Amino acid sequence: MPSAPPAADRVYMHVKQAVLDRRYEGGTLLTEGELALAVGVSRTPVREALLKLEMEGLLKLYPKKGALVLAVSAQEIADVVETRLLVEEFAVRRAVPASAPLIARLEELLEEQRRYADTGDLAAVALTDRSFHAEIVQYAGNQILARLYDQLRDRQLRMGVAVMQSQPDRIAKNITEHAEILQRVKAGDVEGAAACVRQHLSWVKVLVRGEAR
Repeated sequence: MPSAPPAADRVYMHVKQAVLDRRYEGGTLLTEGELALAVGVSRTPVREALLKLEMEGLLKLYPKKGALVLAVSAQEIADVVETRLLVEEFAVRRAVPASAPLIARLEELLEEQRRYADTGDLAAVALTDRSFHAEIVQYAGNQILARLYDQLRDRQLRMGVAVMQSQPDRIAKNITEHAEILQRVKAGDVEGAAACVRQHLSWVKVLVRGEAR
């Protein structure tokens, strides 16, 4: 029987997942005592986990008060989208013509996203959404860019859930746009696939300006 993860790891995973799922929203103050009780550990591993999460930019620690969950700023959204555009457009150009395994995996993820959307599981929708794009980036074969893209994962997931909560109609639009990207990839249409990726990410720029597309 496998041993349980160390106490600090359990706290870290509990808090991080709750922040990414937005069960702990931006502006929420978390106390060591509450977290220790929730996870069933002492306060020492809680402090260790919170320090790690502060280094990752998810929390801000306040001595003797607790940890504040940091809200996603418009600047952070803009920076992530700009980086995604650079990486993803390059990657989709490199990925076309795509192999049969890549196409099969993208079709599988698209179907998973539809199923999760039907059940209203926003965290799972965000995860499969992110995985759809990550598969293309990984397939492009540039490991430096793939590692850079991996560093965006937490921010992408958190933003994805936030957008779906505030704009539920984006779920269906995202799925439709993923289907369009996949269609272009399957057809071997490099320029069409790149244009679909640009269009798909452009709505986030609109979101930063406080508008709806």
